[in-house]
Amino acid sequence: MKIFNGALALVSAAFALTAQAADPTLISKGEYLTRAADCVACHLAPGGKPYAGGLSFKLPFGTLYSPNITPDKETGIGNWTDDDFVSALQKGVGKDGKHYYPAFPYTSYTLMSREDILAIKAYLFSLEPINQKPPENDLSFPFNQRWGMFFWNAIFASNERFVPDSKQSAEWNRGAYLVQGPGHCGECHTPRNIFQAMSKGNSLAGGELGNWRAYNISSDAQYGIGAWPEESLVSYLSQGYAPGYGGAGGPMADAVEHSLRYLEPADLKAIAVYLKSTPARSEGIARPAAKVNDQVASGLGHKVFADACAACHRLDGTGNQSPVAMLLGLKTVNDPAGTNLMATLLGGHTQAALRVDQRMPDFARAYNDTELAAVSTFVLRRFGQSNGEVKAADVAKGRETSLH
Repeated sequence: MKIFNGALALVSAAFALTAQAADPTLISKGEYLTRAADCVACHLAPGGKPYAGGLSFKLPFGTLYSPNITPDKETGIGNWTDDDFVSALQKGVGKDGKHYYPAFPYTSYTLMSREDILAIKAYLFSLEPINQKPPENDLSFPFNQRWGMFFWNAIFASNERFVPDSKQSAEWNRGAYLVQGPGHCGECHTPRNIFQAMSKGNSLAGGELGNWRAYNISSDAQYGIGAWPEESLVSYLSQGYAPGYGGAGGPMADAVEHSLRYLEPADLKAIAVYLKSTPARSEGIARPAAKVNDQVASGLGHKVFADACAACHRLDGTGNQSPVAMLLGLKTVNDPAGTNLMATLLGGHTQAALRVDQRMPDFARAYNDTELAAVSTFVLRRFGQSNGEVKAADVAKGRETSLH
């Protein structure tokens, strides 16, 4: 009888898993949450297949590669149980006790409920298995010792679920959940300490990602998004631009393309409501006044801008044909280092969410370092108020970084 009952239990479990995998409602919910969590952004290598992993993350102590999260049983997560998957997202500890590095944002995903996490698993398991083993991580000692993450987690990982604030509205709580949990906005927009943990006392004050600067998105009116109208924030999140306020580029453009533009309008509004209520952090790049400095002398920078940029952006920075091209009021033109400006010139701005006539090509091959430095300086001084200057050596460094 015990053997019979055991076999019956196994059969029942198998049927339950099959039913779960085939449940269209659960899979649809999981697809939406997978979009909200922007999983594909990290688990898609250039030229590769979605969720098959292999994307490299260059760190000061080596290189990490994202794993395959398709349901392939050999190289993916096809053999993972529910508990394995939940543990990975909530604790950073996957199958067989394997510790993950915080490049995987489990420190934010931990706020997600088991129900939501299993919906994501159901969606991933509904996809075609892809047999592809990512490259091995290449980390220097002692960072290549995964067991050391046990101590890091004990200090910096909370392993706590999101708890709604009863003093706030349902909309505010929904926005807080999306920003803090699946959206993991703080992972990019919060500075990190020497141990690469997010600085909790300085949440959303801005951070750096390779060639790109993730701007302050706290409620501060000058340095953050406090002065943005709610509808401008929603436009930025859903389309990648808000005329006179911001234009998404680099990693943020990827987030818009792969994640944010798929969210329901009510969720985008909830995110905007929450962000505008966060503690103000008065640091980073300030938003400039929307004005033109006509005193900028003509020279190489002016010539390059007139030849390559003015047709879309205009010499007055108001944008030609499309509001996407508006330069006035953007933090990008007020950063004295020109970080995102240089990265955009070198890498372009071509996400599929934009119309073809709204996409910006890269100029890395068309212009040399001196020319790109000159036009960057011209843009910073004509449309910003930082009196910034970009040198040829800065462009060369950015060019080298973008190639690796």
